[in-house]
Amino acid sequence: MAAVPGAAGTLSAADILSSTLYTQPYDRQLRLWGATGQIALENSHILLINSGPGVVGLETLKNLVLPGAGNFTIQDSAVVDEADLGINFFLEESHLGGFRAEHTCNLLKELNPDVQGNFITEPVESWLSQADALKPYTLILATAPIRPELLTKLTAHADQALVPLFYVHSVGFYSHFSVHLPPAFPIVDTHPSPETTADLRLLKPWPELLEYAKEKTKDMENMAADDHGHIPYIAILLHCLEEWKKEHNGEAPKNYKDKTAFRDLVKKATQTDNPEGGEENFEEAVSAVLKSLNPPEPSSTVKDIFKAPECVIIRENSAPFWVIAHAIGLFYTKYGVLPVPGAVPDMKARSADYIQLQNVYKSKARKDLAEVLESVRFLERNANMSTHIEEKDVEAFCKNAAHIKLVRGRPFHIVPAEGDLKFGSNAKSLAQKLTFPDALIPIYIAFLAWDKFTATHTLDGLAGAPRPPGSSDAEVESDTEKVTSIALKLIDSLVKEAKYTIDEEEYDTIRTQIGELAQELVRAGGGELHNIGALTGGIVSQEVIKVITEQYVPVDNTCVFDGVRSKSSVFKV
Repeated sequence: MAAVPGAAGTLSAADILSSTLYTQPYDRQLRLWGATGQIALENSHILLINSGPGVVGLETLKNLVLPGAGNFTIQDSAVVDEADLGINFFLEESHLGGFRAEHTCNLLKELNPDVQGNFITEPVESWLSQADALKPYTLILATAPIRPELLTKLTAHADQALVPLFYVHSVGFYSHFSVHLPPAFPIVDTHPSPETTADLRLLKPWPELLEYAKEKTKDMENMAADDHGHIPYIAILLHCLEEWKKEHNGEAPKNYKDKTAFRDLVKKATQTDNPEGGEENFEEAVSAVLKSLNPPEPSSTVKDIFKAPECVIIRENSAPFWVIAHAIGLFYTKYGVLPVPGAVPDMKARSADYIQLQNVYKSKARKDLAEVLESVRFLERNANMSTHIEEKDVEAFCKNAAHIKLVRGRPFHIVPAEGDLKFGSNAKSLAQKLTFPDALIPIYIAFLAWDKFTATHTLDGLAGAPRPPGSSDAEVESDTEKVTSIALKLIDSLVKEAKYTIDEEEYDTIRTQIGELAQELVRAGGGELHNIGALTGGIVSQEVIKVITEQYVPVDNTCVFDGVRSKSSVFKV
């Protein structure tokens, strides 16, 4: 547990923010994901199934231990050998002959004594055969190479238990990871950029806002210079909108031409001879015209959430997200707008006037919240729900309603040892990306071929242990030919399934690229470069934190990194 041993699960967000035991070591991250995110991180129990060299898995785990992930468990049956010492910064010569899981677990715990660490040295095949082996864990990380049947078992558990699963792969200068999220993974606190969060409702103002603007712009033409230079720009825009509507049949500016003309109208209201040193407030009003005079219409992704089956019908076991989304959908149906968030951007104004404006928006936000909360309580009663949704959760949803995001989790590709891989609904999109300049899809295909190879080859003397291509110097050339052949067959299968046509010249380019990638992956012999593993571990841990805290928008659902060209790409598979 982080910061307060034994108490993380019982402390409230307010307790955390008021405790120097939390704010001192975790100050920077609390600013990123807040106390609720920290609590979620501390309540997590992360399982790492560490295979192969094990560098990328441990680097990922390191970046989760440092910010205070509550518990972690390492499953790794490997014994430390000389090769580990050359690539793994967590291991030392004194660890030779010992279990890698035990030594890395102990060293990781030293990084943060508030985190609980565990290790399992039983082989993954026999360990996973136990009925409840995966039950305690809230998130699973699996690193390649791993048998397809075991990976299939992990995805089946992820589907049933709604536990996020990450599959991470790092070989030589290349890496990739895929994320398997629950079928419906909603994010309320997406942390949008500040420029997109201001919802001033200038085109759909409520009476109190109009009254405020009327009061601040009363007799504006004859106002004293100092008063004129301190009118909040929101009041200026509302005043000018009323003047505009008088000349345009009550209609607000609709297109770019109208907005340009309206902007000129605002400019004309500026006092160019103001002796007080300029009218920054009018400059703010002019610059806000194009971005603020837009109908407060929710995005198509938000509207799709209101139409989702889980949102349309609320049942006894409905998740709080869907209950609140349904209530806000009712609000939108009734008023044609989402609840007012209540935030007001900074602007030139006297403190008293600015505070008064803030109160106008906050009062409206509280009123909208009360109406949504009333709908939530009605839905709870009507559906006989046993859970009680807290008001703070409804408030957070109302503030972020315009930016909520729903990720529909999907399983990633698992290459079967026998038979062909089916690419599914995204086959055409993947096939098209094959021909894009500098596309990284070929790297992903090469990794799938690498997986196919390891699924059908075993190490001598180690029954069932997958053999990475190139692990024997004598077989590098033949392994390269095999991986290249597998990759080209995968491309043929993808193009055929997608019913997509690639001309011969493009095909020749792809074949050449696949051959070069296969050669590089085989040349690595299944080894990991620590700098690539560390960088990939940083990227993966960032996505893990997004998933655990349910903040920011996670990768959907595969990311490829090209360490040769320092490029990355995200796509759905």
